[in-house]
Amino acid sequence: MKHKIIIAGLIISGLFSSCQQFEDDYLDTKAESTLDAALIFSTAGLAKGAIDGIKVPFAETNSYRGRFLPYYGLNTDVEWYNTSQTAGDKADLCVYDAKPSNTEMNTTNNAYSMMFSGIERANICIKGIRQYGNPSPGTEMGQLLGEALTLRAIYYADLLKTWGDVPARFEPITSETLYLAKSSRDVIYKQLIADLGEASTLVAWPNETAYTSTVEHVNKAFVKAFRARLALAASGFQQYPDGVRRSNDPELSVAAMYALALRESREVIQSGSARLESTFEGLWRKYNEENTTAGGESLWELPFADGRGRMLFTFAVKHTAAQDQFQANGANRGGVAGPLPFVFYDYDQVDTRRDVTCVPYKYGAATNNIAKQELGSLDTWYFGKYRYEWMKRYVTSTNDDGVNKMYMRYAEVLLIAAETANELEGASAAAPYLKQIRRRSFPAAAQAVKVDAYVDALTSKEAMFNAIVNENKYEFTGEMERKQNLIRWNLLKVKLDEAKVKMANLSARTGEYADVPAALYYKFQADNVSIDIYGLNRGETANPGAAYTQVAWTWTGTAADAKINSLYKAGVNPDNRQFWPIWQVFIDGSNGQLKNDYGY
Repeated sequence: MKHKIIIAGLIISGLFSSCQQFEDDYLDTKAESTLDAALIFSTAGLAKGAIDGIKVPFAETNSYRGRFLPYYGLNTDVEWYNTSQTAGDKADLCVYDAKPSNTEMNTTNNAYSMMFSGIERANICIKGIRQYGNPSPGTEMGQLLGEALTLRAIYYADLLKTWGDVPARFEPITSETLYLAKSSRDVIYKQLIADLGEASTLVAWPNETAYTSTVEHVNKAFVKAFRARLALAASGFQQYPDGVRRSNDPELSVAAMYALALRESREVIQSGSARLESTFEGLWRKYNEENTTAGGESLWELPFADGRGRMLFTFAVKHTAAQDQFQANGANRGGVAGPLPFVFYDYDQVDTRRDVTCVPYKYGAATNNIAKQELGSLDTWYFGKYRYEWMKRYVTSTNDDGVNKMYMRYAEVLLIAAETANELEGASAAAPYLKQIRRRSFPAAAQAVKVDAYVDALTSKEAMFNAIVNENKYEFTGEMERKQNLIRWNLLKVKLDEAKVKMANLSARTGEYADVPAALYYKFQADNVSIDIYGLNRGETANPGAAYTQVAWTWTGTAADAKINSLYKAGVNPDNRQFWPIWQVFIDGSNGQLKNDYGY
């Protein structure tokens, strides 16, 4: 059963009464008493409840649940907001044109505030456990301190990738520190990397203890993998107030950070505590079934209770009806975002990830609560990684689905190891990790060519790097991790511009998409719900017979041009808009301490 976030008693909730950074009555709030903190953080059961309290801001209405996860990470060279061409504040968040007054975000309970609320909760727990809990490796209090350090790093990592420089808060707020200016992200990254180094000595491996038997609790494999991810982000290209560049801090150099990331990723791999699921479809079926057992591919999941969270609500294959045989989550759920139209055709035809990731149909109107699949249009695809039809639970809430966010998985560890080994040791050192990813992706009969021969031909550092960039695309489309990677590789605008050319070529059926059929044929399978489609594969142009219905599979004219050009806003350089602005309400409430950079 999914873990529920519960604060253990009113005494613990009282600890967090002053967590909101911008509360008007903050200075009038009574601070927690020393006696209460001493009791809570010297008692494992109560301390666990406090640690759960750190997670509460994830699920608040305008936090990760309804604002951050639905919008951050779109638009890239593989995924986009499906109505990017429609003017408005929702699209602006995705097309690199967000403004400080954005009506979706400019509220005091927005994700920016909720992340700092989570950080404040973590700061209180970290201080309390250090002072009263006697944390050490192999103890309950050590595990809890490691989890608190990691949860704080998660909030901060998401702040940094979304807003760049932000205030550094690593102690509970006092009247003297209520208003802080932004700090260098380099300082914050170094603190997070150090914190995760400490946390990795405190928490247990997956399934080493009962506590780490679920991916809703922090474990050593995740901490090390996450530390590796942050090392790459910290050393990568990113927009600073003086331009796009790498950090000037020698402690965050490529040599130092790649060595750290390679060491951490190899330790996770060598531990045997996590693994790829045997099939790509099996991975995503397990995810949608809400199987949170540790030791598989999922390393840590952002935990939502059944009545919170909007991962399927936002990203699933679209369900038109308010209720059908698979869900009662409300009308037009899912389908807010999807793969770019050419992504399906960029996959190798026998790559098993293709049909899981890219879905060309939706579920239509329901008759007697039964909905059938319907072909969509060439310009609107859906993420097949998120499917109500793969759930074991029937969602009845009309606002939330309760499915977790898979925050990091083992496949990323392998690709981090490949990238860093390639940089430091050469292509041959990277090859085994890339082969593991591709071996899971291709059927046995194709592996001699698609895995071994393909990877063995990547003998230069440049060729291997380019292959890793592509593999990241095929593995992670729809998980909204691509944007930060493109930024750190200094490829954001380059790849977005390539994607626009690819879409134009697909629309015109020229260049690499000249052999994509302009018509599809479909018929219903025996269940009279699922459709069998002919014509999706390149070269499938022959009419398969009278049992099939033909539909046009085209995308041309001014409407196509408008949507292609909406990948990012006309006149905007995405490399100059890598971050969202700090919302105006926080600028106004900062006592003059906060400002926006980057021309906002």
